[in-house]
Amino acid sequence: MKRLDGKRAMITGAARGIGAAFAETYAREGSQVAIADIDYSRAEATAAMIGPATIAIDLDVTQQSSIGRAVDQTVDAFGGIDILINNAAIFTAAPVTEVSRDDYQRTFDINVSGTLFMMQAVAQQMIAQGNGGKIINMASQAGRRGEPLVSVYCATKAAIISLTQSAGLGLITHGINVNAISPGVVDGEHWDQVDALFAKYEGKAPGQKKAEVARSVPHGRMGTAADLTGMAVFLASDDANYIVAQTYNVDGGQWMS
Repeated sequence: MKRLDGKRAMITGAARGIGAAFAETYAREGSQVAIADIDYSRAEATAAMIGPATIAIDLDVTQQSSIGRAVDQTVDAFGGIDILINNAAIFTAAPVTEVSRDDYQRTFDINVSGTLFMMQAVAQQMIAQGNGGKIINMASQAGRRGEPLVSVYCATKAAIISLTQSAGLGLITHGINVNAISPGVVDGEHWDQVDALFAKYEGKAPGQKKAEVARSVPHGRMGTAADLTGMAVFLASDDANYIVAQTYNVDGGQWMS
C-alpha cells in the first residue's frame, strides 16, 4: 500500500528543486498534490511532468489574498487539504553592516510571514474538515546557528523552528501535527546564487565556496532534494501521528541535536 493513499497535499514553492521533488514523491505515494508557486508557468510544467495527480496553483505567499485563493482552489480541486509543506523561501547574504531594510523585509515576508499565514489558512481549513492533518515547515541548519554573512536568512530559519514549536503545540489539540525538516547544504540550481554571493563577499573564485561546503559535510557530499523526500513522506504519514513540534535534521551529519 502506498503511504499517502487518498491524501490531498499542498506544497508551496514546488515548481522546482526540493519542492518539485516532494511533489513527485507524494504523487508516487498516492497523494494528490497542488504545486503552488509564484512562477505559475513553471508550476504548470512541473505538474504536467509529474502527471494527473497534480495541479498547478498560482501563489504569492506575501499576499494574503493570494494565499486565500490558493487554498480555495486546492479545496475546490481536491475536496480538502490533508497535508501542507511550507517550502517557499529565498536566500540572501551580506555582512551585517551592509544588510538593507528592503532585503531584510522581503526575506522575512517570504520565509517567515509566508510560512505563518500559509499555516494559518490551511490549519483553518483542516479544522473545518474535522479530520486533523499534517503541516511540514522547511527550516535549515542555518536556523540552528549564526553565520557571519547570513544573518537575515539564519534569523528567518530560526524563526521557522520556533513557529513550528508554537504552532505544533497549539494545533495538536485539533489533531494537526506540525513538524519541520532542517536540511543541510542541498545541491541545486539555487547554489548558483549562493555561490555568487559568497564569491562577492569572501573574494572566492566561482565554484570555490560550493566545493568547500561539500567537503565540510561529514557524509562526504552535499545533499540532494531526493535525500529529503523520505522524511517528508514520513512526517506526512500515519507513522508520525505522535510526533509534535519537532525539527528533524537531514543534513549528512552537519548538526547534532
